Amino acid sequence: MVYMKTNALLLCFVCLSLGCNTDNKNATTDVQPAEEEVCQEEPETVLRMDTMGLIVLYPQYSSIDLVCGDMPSKDDTRVILFAEASYTGQCLDTFQHFNVAGDHVSAGIRYKWYPCKRNTGAFVYYNDSWKFCHKVYSNELDSAALHGGAGFGQELMIYKGKLVPIARKDGNQNQFRALCNHDGKLCIVESDGFVRFGDFKKSLLDFGISDAIYLDMGPGWNHAWYRDKGEIVELHPKEHDFCTNWITFFEP
Repeated sequence: MVYMKTNALLLCFVCLSLGCNTDNKNATTDVQPAEEEVCQEEPETVLRMDTMGLIVLYPQYSSIDLVCGDMPSKDDTRVILFAEASYTGQCLDTFQHFNVAGDHVSAGIRYKWYPCKRNTGAFVYYNDSWKFCHKVYSNELDSAALHGGAGFGQELMIYKGKLVPIARKDGNQNQFRALCNHDGKLCIVESDGFVRFGDFKKSLLDFGISDAIYLDMGPGWNHAWYRDKGEIVELHPKEHDFCTNWITFFEP
């Protein structure tokens, strides 16, 4: 009797554990496995590195353009990083392409405007490829326009790993910024605070920058932001509405 009672209790325990219905051997359990909660973080669209007195931003982009006229909006989630590119001639209330220093290509259209002796080089982007140019670059701007790309002229600082003669004095002090080639990766680099221009160039070379072209800076002109996992990180505040053009990176 004890043997039978023990087995009956054991059978009852097994049935309860498995959710069995003793009246129906084919019945299935109503117990469902709990669904695991999966937290999906926003992907990093701009990788930031602070090193050697430099702030280095690597945009993980799908396309690049020189946006002119209307500053990229924070509400436009396609934009992951932008910064003022070419110099602006005058502080005008309305945008005109002639106010951008030198020939430039925006949204696949080439604009021929006022010459700027400081523009010793250019940056162009088309066919999903980018290039830094030294001295003669008109044909490259034509190619950028032909293929729906972008391009602008500026002060070329470093070309193929060597310093380029430039009008800006090494003793000039500011917080400087440049569009750079670092180990085949495009990045925007700025000094972490005010430094001498000569020291900024040296830091770029020491970091391993092989090509660098200046980006317009100074109060208001330095306004820029990037998107970090969906959040806006502002590099410098917006102080006026006179900026005219921005090198702009769009999401992957």
